[in-house]
Amino acid sequence: MTRTKAILALAAALAFAISPFTTTGFAGFSADQFPVPQFDPPIQPAGWAFSIWGVIYLWLIASAGYGLLRRAEDPTWDQTRWPLIASLAIGAAWIPTAVASPLWATVLIWAMWVGAILALLRTPATDTWWLRVPLGLYAGWLTAASCVATAILATGYGATPVLTIHAAFLLLGLALASLVLRRLPSPGYAAAVVWALTGILVANLDPVRPLMIALPLIGAVLLALPVLRRA
Repeated sequence: MTRTKAILALAAALAFAISPFTTTGFAGFSADQFPVPQFDPPIQPAGWAFSIWGVIYLWLIASAGYGLLRRAEDPTWDQTRWPLIASLAIGAAWIPTAVASPLWATVLIWAMWVGAILALLRTPATDTWWLRVPLGLYAGWLTAASCVATAILATGYGATPVLTIHAAFLLLGLALASLVLRRLPSPGYAAAVVWALTGILVANLDPVRPLMIALPLIGAVLLALPVLRRA
């Protein structure tokens, strides 16, 4: 059964990575997907920040391949597989869902986040670069993406004031990231969250939104420093 799960993990990683090529891709919700159009939402990272997905896709495939070839029967790897498989399987259908329905996309991305976090927290201390780092990147980006999607969904359906609500969801993301890093100081996880925060900061330089510049900057420093001290 453990080998079967290893095969499923690789298949799920491949399906997840292929999904952007079977769709138009995704770099954030479009303004006209909401009853209240969301033009330049404060919490949405700059478009270039989404390039992290290329690294995540490739590293997850490499991780799953290594797991199948070298760690198929390893119980410490095996304990990560079911939540990871579930998360990746949902992720394979996420982009078409996001194009069709931001509401369902937001529900699904939180489900992906739960699976990714459970898998990350079960990773062993060994094989860090093969397992913990790629899962950390994946879970870290999903932490940011879940809060971003929920904030845009809320204001897209009429919640106001926009800046305050987006700042609140940014703080929620920072709180979740802090809890995860307190439990498991994963450099990969911290790096992905800091990357997302950098994308948000840059997106708010023009037009300048001081609050949405200060929060990502302070948050990135507070998240990164404890991990760097443990490195």
